[in-house]
Amino acid sequence: MPLLEVERLSKGFGGVRAVHDVSFTLDQGELLGVMGPNGSGKTTLFNLIAGALRPDTGRIRFQGHDVTGLAPHRICARGIARTFQLVKPFAGLSALENVLVGRLFGRERASTVGATADARRLLALVGLEGRAGQPASALTLMDRKRLELARALATSPRLLLLDEFMAGLNPAETGEAMTLIRELQAGGITVLMVEHIVWALMDLSHRIIVLSAGEKIADDLPAAVAGDPAVVDVYLGTDGGSHSSA
Repeated sequence: MPLLEVERLSKGFGGVRAVHDVSFTLDQGELLGVMGPNGSGKTTLFNLIAGALRPDTGRIRFQGHDVTGLAPHRICARGIARTFQLVKPFAGLSALENVLVGRLFGRERASTVGATADARRLLALVGLEGRAGQPASALTLMDRKRLELARALATSPRLLLLDEFMAGLNPAETGEAMTLIRELQAGGITVLMVEHIVWALMDLSHRIIVLSAGEKIADDLPAAVAGDPAVVDVYLGTDGGSHSSA
């Protein structure tokens, strides 16, 4: 049984069709990339899976259970966590306190002592062990992304949704982020990942789906997607002019 099943999912806003009839599955331990030009429906798809939006039609099943339209906190409690393109730490709290929020909210309850130990372990996992006491507002962009990742992991997810985790990072930081994502996936976390840095997404993903104007136009191995004429047309156009960097 797939870990996640998305069946004929659609969502519109007024006359705009953001996601239309999208279906795919995601297996336990897989890293599935999602790519497409700006406005192709990637973030809307994430919001539907995470419960921030309710689909107009279609079903979402997680671990065999229908989770369509559940509230975000209930989706999180089922084992799906996410990060955001624009990181949203609790600026007035320390890095440790930010992760504690996720740990105490998660599926498994723990004592304060146990939760603190878990939070410190997760900060070390993402490379922030030396910044536990620093306020989130004082961290660099890369470290705020690490913190948001640790906070998401603190909810004990089986599926992690990464929304443009590498956006705004320099090349060295992008390499660090890729290493971190590989380590998480190797440790057993299933990852669904939207990313505008196409070469990084191609390098990390086991499989990639491509959205265009809200519809899925490809679902295959990275090499096959890169050579798919429909995908090439979406990114380069038939005249060879670039439409988008993502």
